[in-house]
Amino acid sequence: MRQLTIIGSTGSIGRNTLRVVEHLSDRFSVFALSAHSAVELLAEQVAAFRPRVVALSDASRTDEFQRHCKRLGIKAPEVVLGEEGLRTITSAPEVDTVVSAAVGAAGLIPTHAAVAAGKTVALANKEAMVLAGEFLRSVAVRSGSRIIPVDSEHSALDQCLRSGQRSEVHRLILTASGGPFRDTPAEQLSRVTPEQALNHPTWKMGRRITIDSATLMNKGLEVIEARWLFEVPAERVDIMVHPQSIVHSMVEFTDGSTIAQLGTADMRQPIQYALTWPERLESCVPRLDWKDVGRLDFMPPDTGKFPCISLAYRAIELGGTAPAVVNAADEIGVAAFLAGEIPFTGIPRLIEAALNARGTHQAADSIEAILAADLWARNFSREWVKETV
Repeated sequence: MRQLTIIGSTGSIGRNTLRVVEHLSDRFSVFALSAHSAVELLAEQVAAFRPRVVALSDASRTDEFQRHCKRLGIKAPEVVLGEEGLRTITSAPEVDTVVSAAVGAAGLIPTHAAVAAGKTVALANKEAMVLAGEFLRSVAVRSGSRIIPVDSEHSALDQCLRSGQRSEVHRLILTASGGPFRDTPAEQLSRVTPEQALNHPTWKMGRRITIDSATLMNKGLEVIEARWLFEVPAERVDIMVHPQSIVHSMVEFTDGSTIAQLGTADMRQPIQYALTWPERLESCVPRLDWKDVGRLDFMPPDTGKFPCISLAYRAIELGGTAPAVVNAADEIGVAAFLAGEIPFTGIPRLIEAALNARGTHQAADSIEAILAADLWARNFSREWVKETV
């Protein structure tokens, strides 16, 4: 019976993780859950899974959480607060696996704590590897931690890479649905609305990642993530638009063979793969019905129409804390677009402005340096939005 800590349990990945735990209740139990402010749902999860500890990043919601527990007729578990609380539940000796599913840069601290403690980390928070991939890899080497990706594309790559040696890999191929504006003329993108951008054709996700899918910045961030997860140079990580979203990613080997991972668009599959690695167990995910697959289309992305991809590659080339700057600028840009403060096309303009304004990017060799760059980029981006408005 493996003990889990789930960071971000009330989000989409967290909820799906608990569905997997429910399916594999003979294999997993929940040691701790964490949430920011969705305390009513958190209390319901506590009632169902009985964790020993919960962590709240918003300390002001503690009393409300305890009231919800009382309403449900359960005793509230131990409550720990803030960053220190997250470190406590990710490094606890009872914990075997940490599912890191917090949204945004907030996931870096608990992910680092879990890696430093030598835990198996099922990583759904891509920002952790984007901001601090090189640093986290070095920490994992020292601690013996294994980082297993939960993102469907990186899970697919991890599965495909089991077909050969790393020295035999020619390139990694990340697939992209193309988002809601795949066929929209470039000149119309400045007029698209948040409602249109949030209408993803395949996946039901959080607001930021859905907008990132519309700008294709999610693919740029995934290239950065793949570079550090699999220690493959960025020039050997490619993107292909695949509207059907059936092939989740591919690995091309030196002998010309390409191994692809295919499946239904259900996040429970990569979550279960990460939790049960290296085993494969019976899943509750619907199987791919081959008679309904039909055609599979692939095409390169239009980087002129979607410049965020090129900006991500540029951040890798600049190195150091440049990816942290790109990620923070994108997060502020997405929020500004959703608030109606900048147009859709303002998001890549903001990211480029932040990269240019930062100039020299120092080494990303400590959490402090990475968070300093993140803070600088957020402050710069907020001022840029004010001046633009």
